Order: sequence, then structure tokens, then C-alpha cells
Amino acid sequence: MGLITRSTFRPAWWLPGAHLQTLWPSLSRPRPRPDLARRRIELTDGDFIDLAIGHGAGPRVLVIHGLEGGLESHYAATLVARLEHEGYQPIFMFLRGCSEEANRLDRAYHSGATEDLAEVLAVLAGDPQGPPAAAIGFSLGANLLLKYLGETEQPAVGSAIAVSVPFVLRDAMLRLDIGFSKIYRRYLLGKLKVSLRRKFAGRRFPLDVDLDAIRDFNAFDDRVTSPLNGFEGVFDYYSRASCRQYLPSIQTPTLIIQAVDDPFMFPTTIPWAHELGPGITLELADHGGHVGFIDGPWPWRAHYWLEDRIIRGLSETGPPRRVKG
Repeated sequence: MGLITRSTFRPAWWLPGAHLQTLWPSLSRPRPRPDLARRRIELTDGDFIDLAIGHGAGPRVLVIHGLEGGLESHYAATLVARLEHEGYQPIFMFLRGCSEEANRLDRAYHSGATEDLAEVLAVLAGDPQGPPAAAIGFSLGANLLLKYLGETEQPAVGSAIAVSVPFVLRDAMLRLDIGFSKIYRRYLLGKLKVSLRRKFAGRRFPLDVDLDAIRDFNAFDDRVTSPLNGFEGVFDYYSRASCRQYLPSIQTPTLIIQAVDDPFMFPTTIPWAHELGPGITLELADHGGHVGFIDGPWPWRAHYWLEDRIIRGLSETGPPRRVKG
């Protein structure tokens, strides 16, 4: 059985609610532009995954973004730069279809596409450096990472950190239909539709569906995600892709950082201790929103606690970093 601990995080007084914690970094945090090398991994089904790789020769850390995320996400480039500074070599994984070039197949990424992650990790494990020392997943990427760890007998990664995990996809769908969380639903659905239209601008869209008529994730995942990715429907997709059922099998040292007030889920979505595998520590904060966790005395002196916690978590669960001298 895993361990549930209480987080030391306390939100900034000027960002008291879950929505402010969620929105502030997206709207206000500056994004660095790290100089990263590119690498393309050819997948066995004829598609590809692109990676962006930082400099340095320290332990390699794979970073997996969330729904419609990328290096422009508020947590991404900043974390990549911080990892480099701390003596790690970051490897940012663009989920299938999320890099600058549209992917070749009709299918794309989804919350349960662990075969893509498994292929990427297998290729990286074949490098002279061996498997990555750690992997960090955010939101959808966190669900993906935990599902992979739970269903894989010998994961090709040393340790893991998962941030703001949806755990149960049907709960996330329902939560995004309530109150202010509809704002996130509208924003993310809009991005998904733009991505689909861009991808199929030069070729036939394989589904008979009116994207403009889709207003929620239940309909989108039933009419688009499921048929494009081989699921029988939305409930087949949600039940097979949700990571909560895979948690008991996780033995890899894994830190989950979660806020009880995450506006992408319900408090009841959080697993109980008996559901956690022996490798898991679930660190719960009462507040923090979705990939938020911001403290600091004033808005112009915001402190991104989550980033510090991730760096500390790497030192707790993985090998020592290479200290620059």
C-alpha cells in the first residue's frame, strides 16, 4: 500500500481560490525560450513522436505535457530551464500530433495512449545513457504516465512525478460541465477543434461529424476521440484510459502532487490509500488548483512552489543530479 501525506503548500493570500491558482500562471507567467535540440522517434505504426532535448550530461528527465499542451504551456519551458540549471538533462516529449508538424495517421494522442510512451521510453533506454532517471507528467500526461507505470511489468524509467492527475476521466468530464469550470472546457475544446481542422486541412476528415455542434467533452470523446483511436465509445474510452485502476500495481518510486480543490475533478476522484501501489506517495494540498500551487508575498513576487517541489521530489526519488562545478 502506498502513502498519503499532507502538503506544506499554502496559497498566496492574493490567489485564494482554485480558479485563481489555475489561471494566474497561464495568464501572467513569463515563458523562457530554451535552446533545445530536436529528435524524432519513428513509431512502429508509421507515425512519429518529436522530442526537445536540453543541454548537459546529467540524469535525463522526461517531461510529458497535458491536453493541448506544449513548450508554450506555463509549466513547460520554465521547468525545462530549471532542470538544466539543477544539473539534469530535460527531454520534453510532444504527444503524438502536438509538435509543429501534424502527425501522419488519422489517430492522435489521448489520455490512455501508453503505447506511445512505452515506445519512446524503449528507444531512450537503448541510448548509451540508458533509461531516463525520471519522468514528470502534467494533467493528461500525468494520467498517461501513471497508467504506463501500472500496466508495465518493468517500466523503462527510474522514478516518476505526476501533477494534477485526473484519475477518473468521466469525473473530469462531469466536473468541467459545472460552474466556472465550463471556462476550461470551452477553452480546451476550442483548441482541440482548431488542431483537428489544421491537421485535416489538406486531407479528408474521416468522421461524419459537425465539430461546431460539439459543446462538451462527452460528445467530443464519443464522436471524435473514440472512433479515431479504436474505442467503442466514450464510456469504453473513459473506463480503459483512466489511470486510477492501475495505481495498485505501481512499484516505481512515484510522487503524486494533487490539490483537493482542483477544478478539473471532484474531491471524491482522489484515490484512497489502499488503492495506491507500494511505490506511490500521494501528497495532498487543500488548495492549489490545477497545475497551480503559487505562493509568494505579492503578485510581483509570485513564487511557483510547484517547480521547487518537483525538483525536491526528483532528489527524493531518483539518482543525484550532476552538480555543476
